Order: sequence, then C-alpha cells, then structure tokens
Amino acid sequence: MKIVSVVGARPQFIKAAAVSRALAAAPGLEEILLHTGQHFDAGMSQVFFDEMEIPRPKYNLGIGGGTHGQNTGRMIEAIEGVLLQESPDWVMVYGDTDSTLAGALAAAKLQIPLAHVEAGLRSYNRSMPEEINRVLTDHAAQVLFVPTELAVKNLAREGIAGEKVRLVGDVMYDAALFYGQKAERQSGILDQLGLSRGNYLLATVHRPENTDDPRRLAGIMRAFEQIAGEIPVVFPVHPRTRQKLGKDGLQPAGSAALRPGAPCLIQPVGYLDMVMLEKNAAVIATDSGGVQREAFFHRVPCVILRQETEWVELVELGWSRLARALDPADVTAKIEQARAATPGRSASPYGQGDSAQKIARFFQERG
Repeated sequence: MKIVSVVGARPQFIKAAAVSRALAAAPGLEEILLHTGQHFDAGMSQVFFDEMEIPRPKYNLGIGGGTHGQNTGRMIEAIEGVLLQESPDWVMVYGDTDSTLAGALAAAKLQIPLAHVEAGLRSYNRSMPEEINRVLTDHAAQVLFVPTELAVKNLAREGIAGEKVRLVGDVMYDAALFYGQKAERQSGILDQLGLSRGNYLLATVHRPENTDDPRRLAGIMRAFEQIAGEIPVVFPVHPRTRQKLGKDGLQPAGSAALRPGAPCLIQPVGYLDMVMLEKNAAVIATDSGGVQREAFFHRVPCVILRQETEWVELVELGWSRLARALDPADVTAKIEQARAATPGRSASPYGQGDSAQKIARFFQERG
C-alpha cells in the first residue's frame, strides 16, 4: 500500500516523525513524504528533519511566504501533480495548516481516500484560518485519527461518526516520549543560554491573531518585560513574529542575551533544543497548540495567549490557563498563578504513546 503524507510546518514534522517511523516498521506499507515548503526557513524546517531522523521528502514544493489564499491555491495545484504521478492508495494530512487543507482538497478532487491525523479539534472561532482548515479537512476525510474523547464528541455533533472515526491518541505524545531522553543527551541549550533548570519562562508567539494586531503583540511583550524582572524569559522568535516586532517598533524590548528586565529573543531552535527548553521551564507561555500539549507531556504549567483553546482538557485539569493578550496585567497574573500552581499529575487524556502504531495497523489491515 502506498501512502503520500503531506507536511509543511513544524508541528507536522513532529507528528510525521512518529508516524513515519511506525509506517517504516510495518511490512507492506510504502510512505512517500511530500513537503509543501510552508515553513521554508532552515531553523523551522530542515533542522527538524535532521534531528528527528525523518525520511528525506521525495518532493519539496518550495511553496511558502504568501497569503493563505496564495499558498493554499499553489499547493493544491502542485500536490495534485504529485498525486497524479504517484497514484497512491491513501493521502494523509496532519493538523490544521494551509498544507493540511491543500492536501485534503487535492486528494478529494482526485477521489483518493484521505486520512486526517489530529482530527476533531475545535476552537469554535471561525475567524481563525486553522479552524476553517480543520473543519473542511475533517468533512473531506474518509478516516479521522482522533487524539481525544472530546474530539470524538466534536465530530459527532457535526454528523461524523462510526467506523471512520478512530480514537488513537495524540502522536505528539509518542514523539515526546521518544525524543525526551535524546534531548537530555544531545542538547546543550541550557548551558549555551546560561539557564538554570526550573527557573525561567519559555515563550512562543506565532498566531496571526497575536502577531498581526500591534496592540496584542505590544501587550504580550510588555508582560514578558515585567516577568523578566523576576525570572529570565526565553523567547525563540518565529521569523514572521520577528518581522512584526521590527515593523511595530517592539524589537528594542528584547535582547539577544539574558539580562535582567528584558526578554531574551533568540532565533528558532531545533526540536531537541526546544524539548530541553520545555522540559526545564518553570512556566511556558504560548499561543501554539502543539507547545500547549508538549508542556503537559513534560508536566510544566502553561499560559495560553489566546481567548480559547482546542485542548480544553488541559484547562480543566489545571495545567493550562487562558490569558487576555490585550491585557499585560492579565498575562502577568496568569503566569504568576501558573508558577504557583500544583496540578494533579496522574491524568493521561492523550493515550499511552502508541498512537502511531495504531495508525500503521489501520493501513496494514487494509493492505
């Protein structure tokens, strides 16, 4: 059986690392990796393939840097060409990016069965491009690999149920378990930055709702400055976010090195360095869905720089809390609450770390 897997962005590389490893170990399955190029910066792309030992993509479309519409349209055309050439039995897409939707639409138009990994998530905020991408992809797919019970219920409310919905758990948990020890052995990021374990805030900001609104971005940066007066703030800056910081005149609010009262703005880091930073942070502040879960996997409290989250169970369990990005005082207060929190440590809503094996078995049974 031949499967074309479509990836394009950092979270998808992490998920694909777990699934590709399981597919490679399953007799009778052939995976062809197609990289759209959505994340084209070496620090956001190639380093992940190198460190996570993901198979080299057979195709790299080099499409990125445009608007959502430009990227999605160009990707659909290019992906269709690959699918016509390869004639796969299945197309598999991950998550909720432009690459996800483009792969889904290309497969649907050619009537190739579509599998969606990380299906069923909902923020119920249709102003988010990601929400549109995930809803359309879920309704186009022939099988939906779902990470949580809540995601199953979300799909049922939209009339998607039965055998096509497969509760497998979260493949990012697979990756966290597999690469956590490797990061301890190979990453030197804490020494490089002069960080003490359990004594810094790790921050990431990349969603358009935060980066494209100067008021929200300024509010987040002011909160980081205030927190930096108490503990170091380490902020690996997404290329697009760095561009917005410069445009909005906020770049001077940070420093490229640790110093009191200023966030430490560094270049994007590889996966192993990021895992090491996550595992040893006192608190993580992020607008990333992937980083929210990685914080939980490593049992680090998280502040979500958004008004809602798809990962509601993390808020219910006390590991995450929402913060109003427009209000620096609220962000600061939520970070302080997270530092003082002692959530329960026993819950495991994302499976047992065998999600990728379940996905591989599904395809084997249909081979």
